[in-house]
Amino acid sequence: MYKHEKQLFHPVRVEKANPQYAALLQEQLGGANGELKSAMQYMSQSFRIKDPAIKDLFMDIAAEELSHMEMVGTTINMLNGHDVEAAGVPAGEVETHVLLGLNPGLINASGYSWTADYVTVTGDLCADLLSNIASEQRAKVVYEYLYRQINDKLVRETIDFLLNREEAHNALFREAFNRVQDTGSNRDFGVTEDSRLYFNLSSPSPTNHFGDTKAAPPSFNNPSQRPS
Repeated sequence: MYKHEKQLFHPVRVEKANPQYAALLQEQLGGANGELKSAMQYMSQSFRIKDPAIKDLFMDIAAEELSHMEMVGTTINMLNGHDVEAAGVPAGEVETHVLLGLNPGLINASGYSWTADYVTVTGDLCADLLSNIASEQRAKVVYEYLYRQINDKLVRETIDFLLNREEAHNALFREAFNRVQDTGSNRDFGVTEDSRLYFNLSSPSPTNHFGDTKAAPPSFNNPSQRPS
């Protein structure tokens, strides 16, 4: 059950209308790393989770992502201003001005519609948690790019808040992964010697290798270490 509280998760304001930047911010409303994607992904993944605490974590973060979506949509609405004027968006999507009457749409910065193809669900908790960690990291990167391209201090305050919340979600998913990392696909595979081999296929190779630092990693250049 959901209940809509008539208060934003965090206040949003803008110094002035900026339709061009509103088009950029659409990426975090209807894009592949946006708030709607995150909410739908975490909610969808939660249905098969048996651990009550982790299930609640997924649903709580999904609910917060919907709140973030409301914040982003409200900010876009403010940035779009009051005049339908496609010329105010010299590059990027113009659908807001020619189809939506300035209403924020479920589209990305190029005008492509949101799709459920953005959502990753495997039914394996380890795999889904790693997907979510990566998802939060990508969302942080997009917000960082957006932050650099606006001088509006009030919009920057909103993005700064959202960036910090993405980091909080990232940390929570990492903590959950640490709790379950020996279950599911992590338990079934990656248990033989083959999962711990590193083949040095770069020539010439750097002095410091990944993997075991106490011994040189196996190399196809060494006949004794070539796979049969």
